[in-house]
Amino acid sequence: MSGPSCPTTVPVGEDTTVPLRMLHGLAPETLNLHTHTMLSFLYSFLPKPPVSTLAPLCCAATAAAAAGSADRLSCLPDDLLRRVLSRLPAKDSARTTVLSSRWRGLWRSVPLVLVDTHLLSRGDAECRPARAGAVSRAVTDAVSAALKAHPGPFPFVSLTCSFMDATDRRVLARWFQILATKGVDELVFVNRPWPLPGLPLPSSLFSCASLSRLCLGAWVFPDTTALPRGAGFPNLRELVLGCVVMKDKDLEFLLAVSPVLEILAFHGSLASLQARIANQSLRCAQFCLSILEEVAVVNAPSLERLFLWRNWSERGRVGAMSTTVKIGHAPKLRVLGYLEPGVHILQIGSTIIKAGTKASARTTVSSLQMLALQVHFGDRSQVKMLPSFLRCFPNLETLIVESFLEENTSNRSLKFWQETSPIECVQSHLKTLSFCELQGNDHEFDFIMFIVENALKLERLIIQIKQDLTYTERQVVVAKLGDLSCANWANTNCKVRFEVSSNPIGSSWSIEAGSDLSSDDPFSCL
Repeated sequence: MSGPSCPTTVPVGEDTTVPLRMLHGLAPETLNLHTHTMLSFLYSFLPKPPVSTLAPLCCAATAAAAAGSADRLSCLPDDLLRRVLSRLPAKDSARTTVLSSRWRGLWRSVPLVLVDTHLLSRGDAECRPARAGAVSRAVTDAVSAALKAHPGPFPFVSLTCSFMDATDRRVLARWFQILATKGVDELVFVNRPWPLPGLPLPSSLFSCASLSRLCLGAWVFPDTTALPRGAGFPNLRELVLGCVVMKDKDLEFLLAVSPVLEILAFHGSLASLQARIANQSLRCAQFCLSILEEVAVVNAPSLERLFLWRNWSERGRVGAMSTTVKIGHAPKLRVLGYLEPGVHILQIGSTIIKAGTKASARTTVSSLQMLALQVHFGDRSQVKMLPSFLRCFPNLETLIVESFLEENTSNRSLKFWQETSPIECVQSHLKTLSFCELQGNDHEFDFIMFIVENALKLERLIIQIKQDLTYTERQVVVAKLGDLSCANWANTNCKVRFEVSSNPIGSSWSIEAGSDLSSDDPFSCL
């Protein structure tokens, strides 16, 4: 029996003519902030493979074979050897086939974890090819050989090294046909060219019915109107789309043909999107760094979390476009953020929430327990929207507020909060307030004072001071914080914690944290 055609390593070393910092396939000077942020976000949250090239067994087994040592592994029973092989990177497990016909049979009988960065000579994701060329092509050829040689199934496949263009359409189609036929559980597939628009994914993607987790990056989504009847993902539970060109109808189609989908993460949208969420099983939806006109929760009876973070305007500026956030049928929605009074138009049912909107059964979401807000406290129109937003969530227990202030913001305190009528969630349910990026402005302290003097059940107050304040600015903040001791606290047993922000640019976001349904702190503020 001849050995498998799967190469044990890419036959070409790293391209030493390319600057080391070309991590996204482009020279640093050609990347604007928008592009760099989106691509960094994409690569930062790629799912981690279940095997590692750092495993001592890989190195030890290879060294022993090279030294002609006694083959003690072959004395072990087949079941145990299969467990060993399943924990090795693809190139290392393939190398065992040279030992004997028994090992060749074992390799073919073990589900294969295929990670293309492991095929590089250094096996390191940080050394992905920086441009199209011999290394990228060698990786593509090695992947083709591995998919052809192994009978499957493939529990985890991660392909993030290839620069694929129109000449690779047949290669793409063949890959997906193999994965659909042999079975793939988790698939991470990122193309390297930039800028987009680039290469459309083949419609055979929808033939991979065994998929439970799918992460796509830097692709053009296939035309869903041309798909055959029955195409879809009956087992898909998690879907991550990063820097993908797609239309509103494509997202609606995905939700419709994924009947057990629980987690959706959409980031780096390259086209304006109106997202309609209608799915019976979806529990968590995230939209980050995207051009977002509207997010409408139409019918999502299982939805527990909805996250919006730093979405872009069509002119490339964060928060410059008004995004409508519609909450319809979502009886289990417990966590929502970040809402921005100056950017988001909040609509509950058929009612658009405005300053002065009174709470009623038609304008409230009684299930919500945790809310995160980003507020420019120097903007009176945003401050005036805060009470109306809070009245929409009468059973709120945890409130997270991130403060934004322009350099020329007035520090003159207003009497707005002193004149604000009672807010049900503040008076009756609020247990935790986390105030982030405090800069010492009077408008910020007016709001904090309103909470501590009205929240009867407040148990924790966490104040996070902005990191890049000067020494003098911090002294001002400390002095004002001392004034809190003179406040007429509604709950004198409330515990207070002060800390300095660990992030110099304000809030960060983690798709992993947002998707972790077992975590009580997806905003990392508690």
